[in-house]
Amino acid sequence: MKIIKDQSFGGERPLFESHNLRLENVTITEGESGIKECSNIEADHCRFEGKYPLWHVRGSKITNCYFAVGARSAIWYSDDMVMEHCIIDGPKFFREMKNLTLKDVTINDADETFWNVDGLVIDHVTLHEGTYPFMGCRNVKVNHLTSDSKYVFQYVKNVEIHDAHIVTKDAFWEVENVTIYDSVLDGEYLGWHSKNLRLVNCHIGGEQPLCYAENLVLENCTFDPACDRAFEYSTIEAVIRGHIESIKNPASGHIIADSIGEIIIDENIKGPADCVISLPSTPSQGGGE
Repeated sequence: MKIIKDQSFGGERPLFESHNLRLENVTITEGESGIKECSNIEADHCRFEGKYPLWHVRGSKITNCYFAVGARSAIWYSDDMVMEHCIIDGPKFFREMKNLTLKDVTINDADETFWNVDGLVIDHVTLHEGTYPFMGCRNVKVNHLTSDSKYVFQYVKNVEIHDAHIVTKDAFWEVENVTIYDSVLDGEYLGWHSKNLRLVNCHIGGEQPLCYAENLVLENCTFDPACDRAFEYSTIEAVIRGHIESIKNPASGHIIADSIGEIIIDENIKGPADCVISLPSTPSQGGGE
């Protein structure tokens, strides 16, 4: 493997079609497409300043690197990448990729980041700001994610999440086959129009969570006092610990909660309207007549 150390490259495509290359303490300055159409690339303690620095790269390991604000849309169409111990300040990272692993990475502008990635592994990653990260991703495993970005995980499939703290809005819309363990999910309109969404030992905050959901499962979850009108038009199997402020018009299934402030069943309920709602020590209440 060829090694380049302590140099700077700028302009248009300075390392185009490089293969079997290791960069150490290298700066890719202002310009475009610094490392493009390349394979088997390693970069350690490097700095990326220009646009589109890593496109169409097949096989890479990026460690201890910094991506400046100007390095927007930096990594697209690049498969089999591992990134560790990096800081990213630019938006629109990681699109149209396969087999991407991130460990100990902070992304300070997560706007439109992680779009259409198939095979994504997240381990101790922090996202700040921006909208729609993880749009359309498939086959995702997450361990310890912290995020304050809006509209996270929309249109994703086959996702498993552990130990996340997500403060957001309109998260997990139109998802399919998603399981979340031991996490805090705080945001309005969580999980609408989802299919096969399962929450285990999670704490849920925000208004009108988990509506229009199909095959929704909650196991030992808790709810913030601000949560209201939950589960409207959802098919659900839920065990809720503690108090939930209000439940509105669930379509079918079973809900058991330690305490319920209000159950709203009105003329707008959708069929089959037979959800059974109960407290541990009280008789069940059906959702319909």
